[in-house]
Parts: sequence; C-alpha cells; structure tokens
Amino acid sequence: MSLVPVFEIGVWNAWIFMIWPWVDMLAVRLVGLDLYRRASGQPSEMKTSHQYRVVSYVSMVIETMAVAYSIFLPLQLGTIWFYAGLAIFLTGLAVLTAATVNFATTPMDVPITRGMYHYSRHPLYLASLLIYFSVGIASASWVFLLVFVVQSVSIRIAAVEEERYCLEKYGGAYREYIDKTPRWLGLPKLRRK
Repeated sequence: MSLVPVFEIGVWNAWIFMIWPWVDMLAVRLVGLDLYRRASGQPSEMKTSHQYRVVSYVSMVIETMAVAYSIFLPLQLGTIWFYAGLAIFLTGLAVLTAATVNFATTPMDVPITRGMYHYSRHPLYLASLLIYFSVGIASASWVFLLVFVVQSVSIRIAAVEEERYCLEKYGGAYREYIDKTPRWLGLPKLRRK
C-alpha cells in the first residue's frame, strides 16, 4: 500500500469489481420499471430527513467518484492482497445477486423477509460494503478503504431511516422482522413461546 494513490489505466483494474452493482441495477431495470423505481431509491411516499437527503447525495457523489477512480486503479494481481480481495468480492457478489433475486420476487405490498433478507435486514447495503472493501484490499488502496469507511457511515444513516419508513408502512409485520433479524448479518433469533 502506498501513500500516493496509483493512477494507471488498464484492463485489469478495479473497475472489474466496481461494475457489478451497476450491472445488477441494469438487470433490475430490464425486468420492469416498477421494480426499478422500488430498487433505485426511496419510495415516493417516504418522508426523509434533511440528514438522509444530504447523506444520500454525498454517498452518490462518492460512489460516482469511486467508480471513475476504479478505472485507473490497478489490481495487485498475483499477490495475497488480490486473492483476499477477490474472495471478499465474490462473497459480496453472491450476496448482491441473491438479495436482488429476493427483492425482485417479493410482492411490493409486503416486507422482504426471505432469502438473504432472512439473515440481514439490509443485504444490498451489505453487498455494496463488501465490494468497496474488496476493491480496497485487492488493489491495496487506502483511498478505497477510506471510501469503505465513509460509505459505512452513510449506509448506517440510510438504513435507520429506511427502517423507520418500513415500520410506518408495514407496521407489526416489520416490527416482528426487526426483532428477529440482525441489521447487518447473523442468524435470525428464534421466537420464544
């Protein structure tokens, strides 16, 4: 890892990891407009705080800059950094794919609670963070590790606000879901009788 960020255009750069969330969103868009609207941001009826709007904007800018930087950021091929980052990336990609399928196959009028959502209330956010972290490791880039930290804070704020919205929309069903499912990752809690 070097203090000076690396800028080198090439085929084997970090964009290979960073493009998959965009491909995922394109696939959702091709499935249907309603699903795309549901997946690409907050629902139109969601009342958001000023903090949420600022965090969403900053996060979007950082994500765009990270994708642009990834075009010029070489992966550390053949090193332990690359293989560790690749393993984390493949885990993130698997979570992203499974969560997207769960998202797409759940009716819009009920909370998503099966598949990856059984183990995490925010698997799409979790996948995004795993991908940012994997790029930082696979390219040995402190810049991407910093992006990971900043995005972790942004996503935490967004997750809390979205949970508040889902509680208002789905009521008791979502409260029960929150009580048994971890926010980020873990085994669901068993119900006591």
